[in-house]
Amino acid sequence: MIEIRNLTFAYDNETEPALTDINLDIRDGEWLALIGGNGSGKSTLLRQLNGLLLPSRGRVLVDGLDTADSEQLWQARQKVALVFQNPDNQFIAASVEDDVAFGLENLGLPPMTISNRVEGALGLMQLIDKRTCPPHQLSGGEKQRVALAGAIAMASTYLALDEPTSMLDPQLRGAVLETLQYLQRKLGLAIVYATNILQEALWADRVIVLEQGRVVRQGTPAEIFADPQWLAEKGLALPPICRLAALVAAAGYEQFQGVVTEAELEEKLLCGK
Repeated sequence: MIEIRNLTFAYDNETEPALTDINLDIRDGEWLALIGGNGSGKSTLLRQLNGLLLPSRGRVLVDGLDTADSEQLWQARQKVALVFQNPDNQFIAASVEDDVAFGLENLGLPPMTISNRVEGALGLMQLIDKRTCPPHQLSGGEKQRVALAGAIAMASTYLALDEPTSMLDPQLRGAVLETLQYLQRKLGLAIVYATNILQEALWADRVIVLEQGRVVRQGTPAEIFADPQWLAEKGLALPPICRLAALVAAAGYEQFQGVVTEAELEEKLLCGK
């Protein structure tokens, strides 16, 4: 579990903190979505999880490892893989397999261990046929899978993703989300997912709403999206499926209240209940 306690963080030369008094637990194996407007603190919070940024006050504990402790920071970073909005910014090596192996080589692992982990990660992400390709020449969806393969090879426990689908078309967005769901269910990885596309938050087990660096609400997707007026006040619009269900419920069909997935909506329509 990642434990965030009284976390406050201010960037150098900024008068106002980017994060203020954040208290949050990220549970093993859960999918946690971070939503909020631009400047709400989503990206800053993600970078706190693996010690890329360190608290000005408070603590971040990754499986008990304190990111502010220089002797524990390296271990904490191995547990939390950070995937950026643009994976091109993360690629280092000239080929896919070398890029996936890079972090393992830095750990000084035996060559056979590195080879086995890389092979397993490439296979899981369906990248075996791309192993010799330069990462920068791949499609957007393939690039994200390479970044995820690197995290899998490192045996990370947590995936922290900063708007990973914002540069992708809807079809590729769906493919990335399905891949993450597979990793959560197959490997038991915890996923912390920052997004401005609120429909993507429906994939999460829990949603955190940030505003001006503070947690202002948290709950299940159904709980968060059950209050469209409050969301509108925060500059957040209901996902289309929730908006449709809310309109049907407002027309007198109260059983549609709280529906947040297409499957739920379809079931209600087919059953007529």
